[in-house]
Amino acid sequence: MTGDLQALRKEYHVGGLAETRAGADPLAFFARWLAEAVAAGIVEANAMTLATATPDGLPAARMVLLKELDSRGFTFYTNYASPKSAALGTNPRAALVWYWAALERQVRVVGRVERVTAAESDAYFALRPREAQLGAWASPQSQPLASRAELEARFADTERVFADRAIERPEGWGGWRVVPDEIEFWQGRPGRLHDRLLFRRADAVWTRTRLAP
Repeated sequence: MTGDLQALRKEYHVGGLAETRAGADPLAFFARWLAEAVAAGIVEANAMTLATATPDGLPAARMVLLKELDSRGFTFYTNYASPKSAALGTNPRAALVWYWAALERQVRVVGRVERVTAAESDAYFALRPREAQLGAWASPQSQPLASRAELEARFADTERVFADRAIERPEGWGGWRVVPDEIEFWQGRPGRLHDRLLFRRADAVWTRTRLAP
């Protein structure tokens, strides 16, 4: 098996990444790359790896969906009782990674984390499909279940509760925003001589540095 893995190799040739293209605002440049990933037909181009750590350094990573992007940072939504929220509540730092294989691009973000306002969470929850709204109420996220039937029964019960009315956001469900301190853009290049541009923020000012691959 190891030999098969060692033989796997892809040559990168789609393009390069120049400082003039990236500009001085990494959030604006990220928005351009995300739009290009969507235009390229990449399925769930907003899917990102979220890495967290407990105060004693135990790491965890999982895929979540980017749902809002603005000058403040990157926002996703989840259950506030979930393990990821527990980690973020006690160690409010996180890392994000996107990998768009078809474009041979990767973006890495490191930053502090904050809860979005209740009003922001309400506004996004109202946009979710009704089944997703019901699921937020029905699922005790990451808690043990006796069976799939138990989850489906909880969902059916929730449907009955909200049968004739709008579904409000559960108090224990909402958004987290990753406020970036670092954003790195990676573009695959031939011979593994990849382009890497790292933006770091200090006192609200971004600096840009080219890194060796």
